[in-house]
Amino acid sequence: MTAAEVLLQSGALTGWLGSAGNVEGSQERAKDLLSEAQRLFNSQGRHERASEAQYELGICYWRVGAYDEARLIMVAALKPLKDADVELKAKILIRRTLVELCENKFYEALKILDEARPVFESADDALKGRWHGQMGLVLARLADAEGDTSYTDRAIIEFTAAIYHYEQAGHERYCATNRNNVAMLLYRLGRYRDAHEQLDRAGATLLRLKDAGLLAQVDETRARVFLAEKKYGEAERVITRAVRTLEEGGASAYLSDALAVQGVARARRGAGEESINILRRAMRVAEEAGAFTNAGLAALALIEEHGARRVLSRTELYRLYLRAEKFLKGSQDAEDKERLLACAGMVMRRLADVNLHDKNFSFFSAVQEFEEKIIEQALAEAGGSVTGAAKLLGLKHQTLISMLKKRHKGLQVKRTPPEKRLKSIIKKDA
Repeated sequence: MTAAEVLLQSGALTGWLGSAGNVEGSQERAKDLLSEAQRLFNSQGRHERASEAQYELGICYWRVGAYDEARLIMVAALKPLKDADVELKAKILIRRTLVELCENKFYEALKILDEARPVFESADDALKGRWHGQMGLVLARLADAEGDTSYTDRAIIEFTAAIYHYEQAGHERYCATNRNNVAMLLYRLGRYRDAHEQLDRAGATLLRLKDAGLLAQVDETRARVFLAEKKYGEAERVITRAVRTLEEGGASAYLSDALAVQGVARARRGAGEESINILRRAMRVAEEAGAFTNAGLAALALIEEHGARRVLSRTELYRLYLRAEKFLKGSQDAEDKERLLACAGMVMRRLADVNLHDKNFSFFSAVQEFEEKIIEQALAEAGGSVTGAAKLLGLKHQTLISMLKKRHKGLQVKRTPPEKRLKSIIKKDA
């Protein structure tokens, strides 16, 4: 019994302190401890404590951007709980809504919060602060989805209520987080000075508490404000500091977002190649973590900043758009959809246009790009068979093999692995 409790507390603290201190690998260590705690509690028939271990485990998955896993774990954690388990239910429901928000499914998040309202009405200040803060986040996203600023006003009211309750409960860290959320709304409204004031207060608190992870998130918000103010040098300085901090920890989704902002800042300062590499990395980091919405937004930023300048090939641009569309297909954010539509127009113009006067135009590159698209289509229709693709293209099998090896190495992954040839049974004369 004692061992399970120690594992639970150790796992929760490892995850929380690792996030606050941005310690690499901390969430994986926390997962191991919490999984063992859950197993022990279940073997003892202590299902409420097992649910708490499961809840903490879900938070670890959420921190690293593995949202599908986090959602499944938290849904499972709720099932054994009884009506008397008010506080734990409240905590799990809040985290559930965070998962939905991270994937831009805020109507689902709003439904969860509305259903959970009675649980929070009789709760203490700390839990009330959580409910108001989470409602503020949902309303802020609805403001984007509906294009209705009344949601923004309501969100600011909810965040302010959250700050009040957290102050009553003595939770300075959560006060700072909600000030950061208020700053994000003020920046979207164009109230940049007010946004900076909120960020100053949040930053001062987090600096005193030595919470590097949350301070990096405040820096990311400030960098977005600087970008809106066209202060690109200040934006790059602040976001570079945030990226450096987040690289030391395991919060991949936050790192991806920060990298995307850094990539935009570099693009606006004319560092095109650096910007492209940073934005590609932002996509890769998010995708590897399972944070597909973040990956989709990074892909959009790459198209927006570099798609019209012909730095990216038309093939890469087309593939980027397909990935963005795939990653954001479940998003309910109107801004995401508007950006997707604008990027689609940009990609279509690039695919339809060949500008012979473009300084980056190359006849060989244009032909090779067109050739690659045709071969890729043929491989797809032939199910990856090189033989089948060669027949569709009217080429000899060996000719297509040579083209894949020399000019289109990137398409090798599209083909099925060649079968091993059987050794000849005919023996040569000695």
